[in-house]
Amino acid sequence: MEIIILKMKKTIFISLFALTILASCNKDKEILNTLNDYNLEMESKGYHFGDAIALPKDVTENAESISISFGEKETSNLVVDPKFFTLGDNAVTFNIKKKGGEVLNQDATINVFAKNPEAKLNYEIVKEYPHDPKNFVQGFQLEGNTIYESDGQNGSSKILKYTLGTTTPIAATPQPQDVFSEGSAIVGDKIYQLTWQNKKGFIYNKSNLSLIGEFPYPNVMGEGWGLTYDGKNLIASDGTKNLYFLDSTDPSKLVKYISVAGNTQAYDQLNELEYHNGFIYANVWKEPIILKIDPKSGEVVGKFDFTQIAKKHTSGSEDVLNGIAFKGDNMLITGKNWDKIYEVAIK
Repeated sequence: MEIIILKMKKTIFISLFALTILASCNKDKEILNTLNDYNLEMESKGYHFGDAIALPKDVTENAESISISFGEKETSNLVVDPKFFTLGDNAVTFNIKKKGGEVLNQDATINVFAKNPEAKLNYEIVKEYPHDPKNFVQGFQLEGNTIYESDGQNGSSKILKYTLGTTTPIAATPQPQDVFSEGSAIVGDKIYQLTWQNKKGFIYNKSNLSLIGEFPYPNVMGEGWGLTYDGKNLIASDGTKNLYFLDSTDPSKLVKYISVAGNTQAYDQLNELEYHNGFIYANVWKEPIILKIDPKSGEVVGKFDFTQIAKKHTSGSEDVLNGIAFKGDNMLITGKNWDKIYEVAIK
């Protein structure tokens, strides 16, 4: 009889323990599901720097502590702090230490947007110039009355220069068959040019476009897209939301980087770049827009909509707006395989 009672007590204990484990597992799922629902809702709304990350009570009341990790960095301060977050999307992990000591983890994306809405920038076409429609524009600069242009595509990539208003090159240097040329920038008496996937750039003598050097990319850059020069550093894009400031005396060295976002969205696929009067201007690949970016913060402070011009030239997925230069206070724009360069006055 005693044996039967002991067996019954043991069975009841095991059952209660199993129920406790089941209840605990269900509670864990409830906490993680609540956290996931909150994160998905906030992913579209986004945060701004300084905002508190106000997690639901179902999460906080069951936690002894909560931290957020960003790879090797971690913080228990549930505030969108620029020491940890960048503009745009941030891949993070929430670490919830329960009161019993168990730790629950959940990955999430936290989007951080600029505080102020970007201004709508207006323009007026004041002049049109011819452009060689065979040129697949990747880099585009104006100095004096001379256009310096980097053109892409494997097998036909080159760098060239010609007088604005003509299409006949003054000088041109072709690239090897395996090179897809990308953005370019003028630095003193040199031209720097990126390549798409070769992980290196070229340096040319500006006067005759003779090749005088090469440089490897910093490891943080995946590809080469756009390039410009702010008077101190080269600024490169790699098709992500990031802009990389490179030491112009040694472009393989990264000085810093910024991430780019507007008031309601992050911007990636940043392409051809131009620096003018303290701001970075950037094409967005396959979009008929040009962004005006604060180089200190990465905030998009203004946006041009060139839909009406782009639709005259865009018949497919490749012949997109891609080319920004400045002629005084006016902007020159063109695109891949376009037959025109437009000079616009900014209103």
